[in-house]
Formats: sequence, C-alpha cells, structure tokens
Amino acid sequence: MVEIGKLNHLTVILNHASGTYLDGGEAGKILLPPRETAIPHAVGEELEVFVYLGSDGQLTATTHLPKAQIGEFAWLKVLTINDVGAFLDWGLPKDLLLPYSEQKYPLEEGRHCLVKILYSPEYGITATTRIEDYLNYEAYYVKEGQAVSLLIADKTDTGIKAIVNDKFWGLLYHNEVFQHLRKGQKIEGYIKRIREDRRIDLSLYPPGYSKVEGFAGEIIEKLQRNQGYLALSDKSPPELIYNQFGVSKKVFKQAIGNLYKQRLILIEEQGIRLVDSSHEQKK
Repeated sequence: MVEIGKLNHLTVILNHASGTYLDGGEAGKILLPPRETAIPHAVGEELEVFVYLGSDGQLTATTHLPKAQIGEFAWLKVLTINDVGAFLDWGLPKDLLLPYSEQKYPLEEGRHCLVKILYSPEYGITATTRIEDYLNYEAYYVKEGQAVSLLIADKTDTGIKAIVNDKFWGLLYHNEVFQHLRKGQKIEGYIKRIREDRRIDLSLYPPGYSKVEGFAGEIIEKLQRNQGYLALSDKSPPELIYNQFGVSKKVFKQAIGNLYKQRLILIEEQGIRLVDSSHEQKK
C-alpha cells in the first residue's frame, strides 16, 4: 500500500517517454518524471521514492528526500505568499502549501517558520504552524538515558526547547549546552531525566557523561578567561592536568574530545584553542 507523503519502496513496471512508471498497487501507476530518471531503471527494479501529489493532483514519485515527511516537524523557508496561503521550500519541485487557516501568526517571505507536515483531504500534503496542537509536554513511551532525535525550536529563560522524536517537548538547560544551536537544527540527544510531572529534561551527552558534561563547561569558561587558549592537550602529563582542573587525564580527554566533536575547540600539539563561532549566522 502506497503511503502519500512518506518514503515508499516501489517496483518499476514501465519505461516511457513521459517517465518511469512504478507499481502503486491499488493506487495504480505512479509516475517518476523524466527529470528523475537520468539513469534508466530496469523493469522489476525496486526504487526508494517519496510519493506526493503533483501540480496536476496526480500521485508523483521523486528520488529526492524532502526536508520533512508527513507527521514530522521542520524549520522551512517561506518562498511566496498569495491568496491561498504561504508556500514553503521543503526540498521538492512542488512547494509546500501552508494555508491561511493553519497560520498561527503572520508570515513573511524569506523568513523561516516551524511547521508540522500534515495530510489534508482538501489540499493534500500541507503544513501548519499550530504545532502546540500536536506536541505533548508529558512524556510517555520513552525512558531516561534513551537516545532521541531533537529539533531545536526556541529559547526560554531557562534553556532551549526542543521537539523530541516529533512527539514531545523537552528542555536543554542553558548551563549544560556548550555549543551554538540554531532554530530548526536537527541533532541527536538523550533523555536526561523525566520529572515527576512527566516533563523531559534533555542532554546532548549519553548517560555516564554527566561529570564530563559539567567539566566541559569549566574548560570553556577557562578558555574564555585566557584569550581562548590553554597550554594543555591530550598529550599533557596527568599531573599537570590535575593541578589545573583537579580531574584525571581520562576525564580531561573525554571532555576535550566532546568539545572538539562539537567544533567548539581545536586540539593542537601543545594546547587547546577556542573556536571563534561569531561568524555563524542565526536565521
């Protein structure tokens, strides 16, 4: 059965001048347009394609992956606005419609908005900015320590709100985040704690890294106080590291390894250097 707005595995049944036709079962033949078929596909070959409604209202396939599928959230750019609604860039030839009825606030061309992808019988695949209607603050079916997908949404006084597994709200505390996070960024995270009210506290570090997590902040602070450079590296003697930070060389190496992966520091022969991230632009 073909799932509209999702990835499907469909079989090639016919090659034609108008394109390649795929077996959609009860949905009938689904066209993969010529622009998608620079390399001929053999009859019987199985392709992974995304199925959506083309401009003519017919089911159409593409080998390109959109920025989000039905049921997912995404931070998308507003391309145009007309009498029907706003049209968003979601990575496919046909732009994604955000009807006026699904706009919680006024939009501007060229700006981005956080949306959920829906299927509407009237419009087909559409978007909505009424995301609060589709997210829960109370978490179920997840557990502490579990790896989850995060979509960075907004900043609060306490921390950074993120959408967890396209289902829940979660929070990354400011004092536990040592990298630049932008709205719409997708990143892996972990369930740090499920509070008594079932709300989720998040971490960017796996379980067991709590000591490294806090220590990483100490390293960043000390780098900032020393013009962005410390004469300590993963090759420094354990005694020197302990005298500077009061931790073992193993903990120090784990911490700077994490910071390096996050592109916050450079590890040089004789020391570590803070990366200047001021050039990063916020959307």
